[in-house]
Amino acid sequence: MGSVIAGVLAYAMYSMTSAIAQSFALHKVQSTNLIVQRISAAVRTLVVGMTTMGTGVFGLAAIGLFALAIQIIVQRRNQPSNSN
Repeated sequence: MGSVIAGVLAYAMYSMTSAIAQSFALHKVQSTNLIVQRISAAVRTLVVGMTTMGTGVFGLAAIGLFALAIQIIVQRRNQPSNSN
């Protein structure tokens, strides 16, 4: 269950990252001030980087939880039954 939730969150973060990156690409900064351009580039990089990092974290968590579920299933099948 946790793997599915993390996977959905990873997909949502991926969609959000794509939307943000496309929005930033379409709407350039309309300033001739060099400081404004550099600060806006830094903020845009930070925003896209943070959403990308969130995508990676949730994606890796989904993969790890899915692998854990498979490991538990395999261990339970290989475990001898304790019937009296």
